[in-house]
Amino acid sequence: MMRSVLPALLLVTTLLLPGAAAARQTDPVPATLTLDEAIQIALANNHALRSLRLDIDNANALVREGWGQLVPQVDINSTYTRNVKSVNPFSGSAAGGLFQSLGYLDWLAFNEQARTDPDPGTAPISLTEYFLRRQAGLDAAGVPASDPDDNPFRIPNVYRNGLTVTQKLFDGRAILGATGAQRWLKPLSERGVEREEQLLVDRVRRAFYGSLLAKERAAVVAQSVSRARATLEEVSRQVAEGVAPKFQRLSAEVELANLETQLVQAGNDAEAGLDDLKLLLGIPSEQRVALRGALEAENPDAAVRADAPTSVAVALARRPDLEQSMISIELEHIQLKVAQSAYLPEISAFANVGLVGNVPDNRLSVISDPTDPFRFSTREYGYFADPYWNWDVNVGFQLRWTLFDGLQTHRRIQQRRIALDKAKINRELLAQSITIEVDRALRDLVAARRRLASQERNVERAALNYEYAEARLKEGVASPLEVREASSQLDQSRLNHLQAIHDLLVARSAYETAVGTPASGNNP
Repeated sequence: MMRSVLPALLLVTTLLLPGAAAARQTDPVPATLTLDEAIQIALANNHALRSLRLDIDNANALVREGWGQLVPQVDINSTYTRNVKSVNPFSGSAAGGLFQSLGYLDWLAFNEQARTDPDPGTAPISLTEYFLRRQAGLDAAGVPASDPDDNPFRIPNVYRNGLTVTQKLFDGRAILGATGAQRWLKPLSERGVEREEQLLVDRVRRAFYGSLLAKERAAVVAQSVSRARATLEEVSRQVAEGVAPKFQRLSAEVELANLETQLVQAGNDAEAGLDDLKLLLGIPSEQRVALRGALEAENPDAAVRADAPTSVAVALARRPDLEQSMISIELEHIQLKVAQSAYLPEISAFANVGLVGNVPDNRLSVISDPTDPFRFSTREYGYFADPYWNWDVNVGFQLRWTLFDGLQTHRRIQQRRIALDKAKINRELLAQSITIEVDRALRDLVAARRRLASQERNVERAALNYEYAEARLKEGVASPLEVREASSQLDQSRLNHLQAIHDLLVARSAYETAVGTPASGNNP
């Protein structure tokens, strides 16, 4: 397949090169294509087919996305909170008084130590003196006075930074969806592309044969114009000699003018056919194209020998769209199982690693002298000092099991069963449609072969009749009207013969498309 496509790709590349546009404007020689080359270019460059092939890449991406649910999920989060005003956690409880009486407990402990101290210079002091001396020591150390209304439990700056790793241990929907997608999504897209290739080959053949037919029709009309001119010359000679009336010359002139008009229209039809073909091939519309080949049917009885039962059996075994419908049924089975798996639990393992920072605005630490309760020193901590930052690590398992969801899962299962039944019905309908399509294509092929055989004999008779009429006109025993009538019959017979050949070729292509002949495996 690649060996046959490479020449077509080289031709397409040449036609699409940036410098080729300027060359096409000056080079009058058109690109010449055979039917086989046109098919290869279409398979490589047709816009619709290229777009459809992207579905295969998309299917691969969907499969990888499905498996991505079963690999570890890693999340990083970071937050900063500024606590402007915080609630006292002991507000409204007796515990709040405990912290307010800590100063009194310190005074009692100091006096108790003073009473038991053997040094006669040490004596208990009053509560007021204790607080005054303590405040004097704080002032000497440069410790600012605290706001009595300030909440001692308020932490102005709170940082939370975390890394979370989650691994699903069991999730029926993810497992079934991933395995089903991996097995069927890509074949589903590939069968669609394969069928589109077959249909594209049929469309290219029809366009190619149609262009050849238009070209041959123009040639037949051109021959008619040539014969009409010869007839006009002969009639003009007879009128000049006085052996024919003038109205016969006028009639010949009118017929010649009509044929010349038909010739212009036939040429325009031929160009329009080439434009349609270029669109199918995906080549620039300004590129000049000429077709190589004649409108002829080689071995016309080959496909007619096939019988309907054998052809239908071949189509049912080979058609990629029928296989695609079977894959659709398998996918619906998987979707049903996925819906049913919603009744099962989901189990996951997780690990969290966090760094928590509780940073006060005032990071001045007061250190009491162990030998003198009224002497203090201070120390200023940095913003990222260790006392403010702590690690938080935890691991565990999570079980999630929906026991009742308002019958939503039950309804989704019903929908999937309905979709499965519809997919089966669609496959049966497609199989019947293929049978009818093959039968019709075979009948059309047989009918086209019969018309071709009839027209081949008719062309021979019409050509012989024209020769006799022309000879009798030269001998003066026939009128120009008889010659024009014989000429018209010959032209119509040739056109009918060309149409019959075209119809046979189209019918053969339609038959091969109906039975699912691979796009790269045949070329009628």
